[in-house]
Amino acid sequence: MRNMTSHFIWYELLTTDPDAAATFYGTVLGWAASGSGQAGMDYRTFTKDGVAVGGHMALSPGAVASGMPPCWLGYVSVADVDKSVAAVLAAGGAVYMPAMDIPNVGRFALVADPQGASFYVMTAAGQGPATSFAPSTPGHGGWHELHTTDWKAALAFYGAQFGWKESRAMDMGPMGTYLLFNVGAGDAVGGMVNNAEAPRPFWLYYFNVADIEQAGRLIAANGGRVLMGPHQVPTGSWIVQAQDPQGAMFALVGPKV
Repeated sequence: MRNMTSHFIWYELLTTDPDAAATFYGTVLGWAASGSGQAGMDYRTFTKDGVAVGGHMALSPGAVASGMPPCWLGYVSVADVDKSVAAVLAAGGAVYMPAMDIPNVGRFALVADPQGASFYVMTAAGQGPATSFAPSTPGHGGWHELHTTDWKAALAFYGAQFGWKESRAMDMGPMGTYLLFNVGAGDAVGGMVNNAEAPRPFWLYYFNVADIEQAGRLIAANGGRVLMGPHQVPTGSWIVQAQDPQGAMFALVGPKV
């Protein structure tokens, strides 16, 4: 994954019920869940048609006691985790979990931007391309959306940290500006928007589906909750924002069939 610097390379679900989460996402997104083989921890991998997409594990007792809700987190690839952590702190961000190593996986740390949105930085042990983010491929990551209090400040922060650049700023009327960003050259990989209704800034991760209406029905029929949508976006795709049965927010993107 060394050639994926500054890209999102992994998605991780922290939940109160890994077994129930595996069943839910298996039904909605066609994921298979299996043990990762990491010694001393029950970390499980989500795959789609044999290709790794993300992981999930139980929230630690300490996280539950502190009031941390189930959530999805993304990993951004960096060349040097320790330098990245220092840069995040220097820019006004925070470190929630100091850098640590997992043999044959990589070195990573959990940090937050100056507005409080959490994400991981990671230097992966592998050399090949990441397989998690694959726009338009069902079951894989398709979009990354930051809900924040100040998208201009957020863009400046992420631009300084990872080289992300403005791709396009769209006037969404009463919603304000929706800022599309890219990683170097190429298509936009995500957006940033001010969200005064969110209890705190957060990253929302979108996964691709082949039929957005069917996926919405599967969410509702299997204990989840559709919060918004299906709603068409300027690209022509349709989106759904939802919560899984344990309360973790996620989103889907795809066509109406």
